Amino acid sequence: MTIRDAEIAEIGQLARIWHDGWQDAHARIVPVELARFRTLESFRERLGAALTSVRVAGAVGAPVGFCMLKGDELYQLYVSPQARGSGVAAALVIDAEARLGDGGVGTAWLACAIGNDRAARFYEKCGWRRAGTVVERLDIPNGTFPLEVWRYEKSLVRPARPQK
Repeated sequence: MTIRDAEIAEIGQLARIWHDGWQDAHARIVPVELARFRTLESFRERLGAALTSVRVAGAVGAPVGFCMLKGDELYQLYVSPQARGSGVAAALVIDAEARLGDGGVGTAWLACAIGNDRAARFYEKCGWRRAGTVVERLDIPNGTFPLEVWRYEKSLVRPARPQK
């Protein structure tokens, strides 16, 4: 499976994947005050601003999923419904972990909405461990929105190989 840099021409398709995935996973479990800010246009704008940190699965012009990093955080991970269960998400996570590790991150983290049990099971299957519950300040127009989330962490430090 090819994981590659996102193309600017794909922002609309990626925004649709993000919007639809966010609505599917979060709309029923987060406060309505946050959900009203998560529009297709808001995802399009956020992708445009962070495009250099976005990696995509799928052929150019036909993305089926993406992953976005922010510092030492696996910030966003979304896969289209037709690609779920195909290994796309796992491939994106492996790519993200490699990029984070190559960037010198020892322990990576991600936020998972409380109640998003499908995502939580997936992260745990990928070797991430729930470190606790924290309040994240999520970006919204003209400010931030505090939301309690599950924090997951994963050590990216590879054990030293014994010398022969």
